[in-house]
Amino acid sequence: MRSLSCLLVLEVAVMLGFQLHGSGTESICGAYAPGDIIIGILSSVHTGIKDLQPWVLPDTSDCINFDLLTFVLSLASIHTIEMINDSGFLPGIQLGYLMCDPCAYATKAVQCVADMLAVNGSLRVLSDFSKFIPPVKAFLGERYTETSIPAAKLISLYKIPQVACTSSAAALSDKLRYTSFFRVIPSNIYQAQALAKLMRHFNWDWIGVVSLDDDYGKDLYENFVPHAEKERLCFEFHEVIPNYNNVEQHIKEVADIIRTSTAKVVVLFLRIQQVQMLFEEMIKTNTSRIWIASNAWSMSRLLMKMKGINKVGDILGTTFITGKIPGFEDYLQNLRPGPGARNDFIREYKQMRFNCSQQSQYTSPLACNVTDPQEANDDYLLHAVDVTEAYSQRVAVYAVAHAIKTLLQCNDTACSGDTNFKPCELVDILRKVNFTLDNQTFSFNENGDFENGYDVMMWKQKGDEKVCEVVGKFLIKNGDVEICEHNIPWTNTTVPWSRCSNPCPPGTEKNISRISCCYNCTNCIEGFYSNETDQDTCKQCPEGSWSLSGSRECQKWNIWFLDWSAAYSIVVMIGTVVGALLLVFSVILYILHREKPIIKDILVISCLMKFGLMVSFGGVILFLGSPNIHLCRAQQTMYGLGFTLCVSCILVKALHIFLELKSSNPTKQRQLRKFDQPFIIIGILTAIQALICIFWMVFDPVDVEEKQSKTQLLTLNRLCSQGSMYGFGAMHVYIALLAVLCFGLAFKGRDDETDPIVFSMLIHLFAWLCFIPVYISQYESRPIVQISGIMVSNYGVIFCHFAPKWFKILSEKTLETVKTPVAPLTIDSDSGVISNFTRGSRESIPSIPQSRFSFAESQPSNWDINSLQLSEASIASFRRQRQRRWRSRSLRSRSRTLRSL
Repeated sequence: MRSLSCLLVLEVAVMLGFQLHGSGTESICGAYAPGDIIIGILSSVHTGIKDLQPWVLPDTSDCINFDLLTFVLSLASIHTIEMINDSGFLPGIQLGYLMCDPCAYATKAVQCVADMLAVNGSLRVLSDFSKFIPPVKAFLGERYTETSIPAAKLISLYKIPQVACTSSAAALSDKLRYTSFFRVIPSNIYQAQALAKLMRHFNWDWIGVVSLDDDYGKDLYENFVPHAEKERLCFEFHEVIPNYNNVEQHIKEVADIIRTSTAKVVVLFLRIQQVQMLFEEMIKTNTSRIWIASNAWSMSRLLMKMKGINKVGDILGTTFITGKIPGFEDYLQNLRPGPGARNDFIREYKQMRFNCSQQSQYTSPLACNVTDPQEANDDYLLHAVDVTEAYSQRVAVYAVAHAIKTLLQCNDTACSGDTNFKPCELVDILRKVNFTLDNQTFSFNENGDFENGYDVMMWKQKGDEKVCEVVGKFLIKNGDVEICEHNIPWTNTTVPWSRCSNPCPPGTEKNISRISCCYNCTNCIEGFYSNETDQDTCKQCPEGSWSLSGSRECQKWNIWFLDWSAAYSIVVMIGTVVGALLLVFSVILYILHREKPIIKDILVISCLMKFGLMVSFGGVILFLGSPNIHLCRAQQTMYGLGFTLCVSCILVKALHIFLELKSSNPTKQRQLRKFDQPFIIIGILTAIQALICIFWMVFDPVDVEEKQSKTQLLTLNRLCSQGSMYGFGAMHVYIALLAVLCFGLAFKGRDDETDPIVFSMLIHLFAWLCFIPVYISQYESRPIVQISGIMVSNYGVIFCHFAPKWFKILSEKTLETVKTPVAPLTIDSDSGVISNFTRGSRESIPSIPQSRFSFAESQPSNWDINSLQLSEASIASFRRQRQRRWRSRSLRSRSRTLRSL
């Protein structure tokens, strides 16, 4: 396809060359200067061809619409060539030029190239164009992409370097199709990026776009779309204006669309002529918008001086980096062709400016006082055109000159190379050229482009006109715009608004509808935040912090645990200390009265119970303060083992009483006593609980976990987890089974001696049955629930088993002040302990029903195996006495029944 397109272009060029070269070079080229090396200049000084119609071959020599800016750009190239010749930059070498005006028409651009490349009046067709030696060694231009592309295809076929200053189409960076094309500006890719970044900088995301139906407009729009999407810009409309046919009608239709649109920002990828017509329509109805200009018209003095230009609104845009050309302003004020040169464009301009008989928009007020227009000069061009735009022409000429200097091996005095070189040699040198000009370093990238960036311009009001000032930059290396906000005088003093939706404030995120720029704002959920306006999504809070719904920042968690200074913790500590003191007091009291019958036989077991309760109280203290894994493990294990030890002791006593009352047969009783092994039973039962705890802590141990509080905002509850619920449940179920067994044995042989066991186990079971539902449902209250259950169970044992014994010991100490003789061996009906009180002494003691204070501790439990060998007579006497009491109660109840009958 590439070869076919090149052949077609060549065929057109050859036909045009044969057709037009018969009339001489003057008919095509409008400016010429002789030299050792000729540089071709393509410059559309005119922007149209007269009577251009479809299917009609135009008269390409009849161009219209003289363009001052393009004229000044061509003069900048000519002036730079003359300055190089005068400076001796190329010793002994004079640069000449040949200039042709394509009139912004693609076909004529090819005609101009063919005419300049013709040798002896004809354009040669070769099999190997690398050996072609034309009179023109390099080309400068063209200004417009529409004309540069066809010209570049033909020039690349002959492998002649072409250096453009304003043609920015991205397609021209393709070195497979445009092998010898260079440019001293960036590609449209970067201009599109700069424009998108500019609009994002001011938060304009609801825009309209109007582009021209030519290579420049299409290319810039196609490159703008992906950058606009990346910057989240949305188009309310995109209209295309034709380049030639029915332009005015389409302009009016586009103007109506702009007036009725809600987008306040409109991007124009148009040429100066189309922008002028569109602004005229806007001025008619005083329609004001924010206009974004591409480089094609962003510096146009013609538009800045339009009548009513201030009515259209604010205008911003991008332009190639500009600069000042030394001596160029003086050159424009003394405009004339150089020695031996011809320039028909200067002649035409002076006729328009100083010929009184040809009135135009350019005619000077003093024109009628001028005798010879060609000799007249003034400073009009300095005011009509921003001459700094022409700086890229100076850079382009110097790029070619540096390449020629390298190719010809020039030194300070002479150039040794042949001036009639093959242009393809110059292409290879231009690719690598690196030069310094005006304290700036320039070079081409791998695509033959410069990457220097853009200036951001704003048109500011100055009387009835506008002037252009630089308000920022876009540097390709940075990839972003830098705007001097204080240099921008907005019409209404504030940044204009052009959005589909109102911005979302901090604490919210976008809920985007079908169009990405149109959305509703929704609050950030808990744990997420947004601290900037218009965030797409809320950010998740970093670890260790949290946020409420609709938050603009995250806050550190408030960590809750049972603090030592909390009221509940203080109560727990007081309760624990009191319980520990009671246990210590009980141990001391038991030791002091260890010889008493009610203490002597139960001292060891009682001390084991107290030790188990002390361990259980110690586990309660570990629930307070900030938990860690070791404390969590210790608190559960201490309670489990401690209270199991206590309950095991109670179970042994309940078993002992049960076995005593199970049979009145002494022989059978001796057999049953084989099972009455208290220390072995206590050890086995406690060891089973120890195994349960070991398996629990090894396979799925407790740990510390932090969960969000359901009752307190921004609070994490730092609590001990249970790990495996099986382990946690097994520990408590095991204790509950022991308690139920104690309760069953005591209830089975119920008497005054078993009441403490029954009541203490009922208290324990009732407490945990009440606390279990709360423990499961109230996660935050779990430590409080468990502490409460432990405390109730511990105090239940203390007050049911130990407190009555204290009272009995202290009461008996008071009663011992009455001296009594020693009585024969009797059975204490309250405690079941064999004692030596005389009947007289018993009668002398006040009638205190001791059975009220007879709890399990007061049983005749002789825990030493040797001491349990009671005499057969004592046991028989004990049994007969209980049977007599039971029969007397039975007889009294029967007599009451008979009396009632």
